[in-house]
Amino acid sequence: MAEASASAPRWRPGSRVARLRATRSFTIVLVPIVVSFLFASIAPDAPWTSAVLVLLESATLVLAMWTSGVARADSQASIGLIVVAIVAAVTVIVSGGSLLVGIVGILSGLLTLATVAVISIGVLDQGEVNSKSVLGAISVYILLGLVFVFVYGAVAALGSNPFFAQGTDGTRALRLYFSYVTLATLGYGDYTPGGNLGHLLAVIEALIGQLYLVIVLTVMLTRLGQSHRGRAQT
Repeated sequence: MAEASASAPRWRPGSRVARLRATRSFTIVLVPIVVSFLFASIAPDAPWTSAVLVLLESATLVLAMWTSGVARADSQASIGLIVVAIVAAVTVIVSGGSLLVGIVGILSGLLTLATVAVISIGVLDQGEVNSKSVLGAISVYILLGLVFVFVYGAVAALGSNPFFAQGTDGTRALRLYFSYVTLATLGYGDYTPGGNLGHLLAVIEALIGQLYLVIVLTVMLTRLGQSHRGRAQT
């Protein structure tokens, strides 16, 4: 058994032979992503909320690694991620404070960003546009908005001035609203970042959101439609 595992090919970027799970059904990854989105939009601003979110993001990353074939759910990397998230969650609940909340927010953002990278690997590794790759791309888009929710929350918790020009840091639900409005480049203007760092982050998110919608999702959906039409004609 040990010899078989030792001789198994290791994963490397662009390699499919070493994938541990070939189906890449991103539906099961989208579920905790949606749960995180809904929880962040309705949960109160409290240390335990940050604890739950960091646990959700770590679990989503582990699930994404398993689905994309990057690592098994019982691998050392997966177990290590869960342990780190549990320690962070317990610490922020016991100690609280804006500093710890900000640090845990940064950790949640990094976990979410890592999930984006892992799902992207699974999407690109398929080598074609299909319903699974489109679902993976949609998952990435939702995750990008969550990344900035955590970043805005960390800036609000660690900064000395209110995050918004309206004189408030806002609730997590408000920052989530602002993040996705910015990502979709809607620009309602009811809330605007108050400092240079906030301005920079909002511009970066708007650029990412616009380019992602125009280049990634539009191209993928177009190619998916062409593929379906080609199959129908044959």
